[in-house]
Amino acid sequence: MNRPKLEELLLQVEKPARYIGQEINSANKSLEDVSIRFGFSFPDVYEVGMSHLGMHILYNLKNKQKDIFCERIFAPWMDLENLLRKENIPLFTLESHSPIKDLDMIAFTLQYELSYSNILNILDLGQIPIKSEDRQKDYPFIMAGGPCAYNPEPLAEIIDFFVLGEGEEVNLEILEKYKEWKKRNTSKEEFLEQISQIKGVYVPKFYDVNYHEDGTIEKFIPKDERYPKKITKRIIKNLDDVYYPEEVIVPFTDIVHNRAMVEIFRGCTRGCRFCQAGMIYRPVRERSLDKVKTLATNLLDNTGYEELSLSSLSTSDYSQIEPLIEHLMNENEKDKVGLSLPSLRLDKFPLEVIEQIQKVRKTGLTFAPEAGTQRLRDVINKGITEKDLIDAMKDAFSLGWNSIKLYFMIGLPTETYEDLDGIVDLAYKVINLYYDTPKEKRGKGLKVTISTSSFVPKACTPFQWHGQDSIETLKEKQYYLKEKLRHKNIKYNYHETKTSFLEGVFARGDRKVGKVLMKAWESGCKFDGWGDYFDYEKWMQAFEDCNIDPHFYANRQRNYEEVFPWDFIDIGVSKEYLKKENEKSKKGILTPDCRKGCSACGINEGSLGGVCNV
Repeated sequence: MNRPKLEELLLQVEKPARYIGQEINSANKSLEDVSIRFGFSFPDVYEVGMSHLGMHILYNLKNKQKDIFCERIFAPWMDLENLLRKENIPLFTLESHSPIKDLDMIAFTLQYELSYSNILNILDLGQIPIKSEDRQKDYPFIMAGGPCAYNPEPLAEIIDFFVLGEGEEVNLEILEKYKEWKKRNTSKEEFLEQISQIKGVYVPKFYDVNYHEDGTIEKFIPKDERYPKKITKRIIKNLDDVYYPEEVIVPFTDIVHNRAMVEIFRGCTRGCRFCQAGMIYRPVRERSLDKVKTLATNLLDNTGYEELSLSSLSTSDYSQIEPLIEHLMNENEKDKVGLSLPSLRLDKFPLEVIEQIQKVRKTGLTFAPEAGTQRLRDVINKGITEKDLIDAMKDAFSLGWNSIKLYFMIGLPTETYEDLDGIVDLAYKVINLYYDTPKEKRGKGLKVTISTSSFVPKACTPFQWHGQDSIETLKEKQYYLKEKLRHKNIKYNYHETKTSFLEGVFARGDRKVGKVLMKAWESGCKFDGWGDYFDYEKWMQAFEDCNIDPHFYANRQRNYEEVFPWDFIDIGVSKEYLKKENEKSKKGILTPDCRKGCSACGINEGSLGGVCNV
């Protein structure tokens, strides 16, 4: 797009900084000097997408290659979309402001099921056909990866190929194959044939799905013996050896997470039974203390950020967390750089850590007990006690903290109203602890935020067999808590039950729900994760028009014999292990942290054997 036309458009939108590009540390390459033009798309607005660590890693990794230009694509907000459609201007990349249809390949990261309609919208705005079968050779290849790709089937007709697992190595392998294919100038089919042999790559068009009369899957069949029966996820074995950016793009505008991020380890040893990330990202692999220190120093020097976040699924489980925090605080205290520790565990939250963090800046403290009673915490294998919460709160209040956020789930398997009462009891115990703390020690003005999300059964977890609570049941539970949590010091937040229901449909959906997705998008559905734009009635009409029952996917209990849409994917954790964990949950039996002894999840067997070192 020419510059005057872009400027004319951006003068008419609310937040032009979302679209101008040219930020500090962004890539700038001549289109004539590269052989591959790659688009990385986060199917949401700029502020959300730019907060995603995976985008920064893969964007910088690709742009380190001389012959690859990786450009960013985000979902434009309504004001710009309306202008693009009115003027018949195709959606453009941030780096070169050229049409996305001119790219060689576009990759979507699948972080949240309710972003799927935005994928269709981005393609359409880019004047690219929605369905894979309609995209001939002059259109870019469309790929996808990320956690939601572990059930790729709802997008099987839309995405050309999926990448399962961690992307640093496999992305470059795919692009090497693409370079060779481009020189040969053969069919798109031939390229897909080539990459279908790469470990971690799934090409839906090479597989058929047969169904029973009741709508469940009978079998999943490769169309030819050349195609693998199982797709095995990719993992990076040594995080110290793999690429990690030492400079990242610094936006001109505020984003959701406006800070530098260092990933300290991948995976989790805890085994929470509802948690998809804890299963699909196994095994745990840590970055060394020295490597983290180096990355942190360079990132802060190269960005000027005033806050550093230590990223992982459970930050306080990092084996060197205390010496790391001590080093980072001593090193950065003079520059007033604050430290953010997401994903703190209540049972691993030492006083020394709190004291170190508060030296520069007190932010709110966030914990996730997940359930209100010990019985239910044992069912989900959370592995923390009420004493852990009480002890952590005592320490926090005595050191001056006055803003606490507690996250819970409602609708968990076996949940009763006694478990909901447990959430209320914990909230009031936290308030009492604050007022029991001497005035000279505690901060002024207590704020306790209680947030509840609705349980959504996810693929590849021990709870994948469970049905989701109905919308009506979840609403009743939310209202019950809302009434009981009325207090001047408590703020109660909860998720919209209808969006959780739709998330549940797509989390366990098969290829058939892809037709509903296309029908809903055609009727105007997009930005479904944004409450103001989610249109439940349009979605229900789309299900009706396609003669598909959404409750079949979200609310139905599964049996152990049923074939899941994702059973052809090997995450390293065996289905037998997941079954055993589900059975243990029914009896409230805990499975210890992997660091205390192997629980035989399967990650050290099969094609991923020998990667777990905890």
